[in-house]
Amino acid sequence: MTESSSANSLADVDRVRALLIAAAGEGRALSYSELLGLLGHRFTRPKMRAVCKTLDVIDEAAIAAGEPELAVLVVRESDGLPGQGWWGGARAFVLGYDGPWTGPQAMELIRERQRLAFDYWGGR
Repeated sequence: MTESSSANSLADVDRVRALLIAAAGEGRALSYSELLGLLGHRFTRPKMRAVCKTLDVIDEAAIAAGEPELAVLVVRESDGLPGQGWWGGARAFVLGYDGPWTGPQAMELIRERQRLAFDYWGGR
């Protein structure tokens, strides 16, 4: 893979979405590092931020199509929760969640949101 095509993989909505759907079908989350590795990258913060922009696009399309969000499946290795960016903006408003983005309350919400994706994509 060339440097240019490798960099483009971070913005490849179809490829990233397919990886997330496969993980959802298996009933598992992916770490940011694992997702980047599947796209041919080592983990770096700039690459993580780039793929997070793609995750936002994927979730906007999923919500518009009446599907469960998929970005909730991408989590930190340290605690199994999405990064701070997942919790902000319109998503917090739509979820009606104003709690912390770490700890047991956050984990409970994430498990519920992940279960929706697992159930939806598990039988497909």
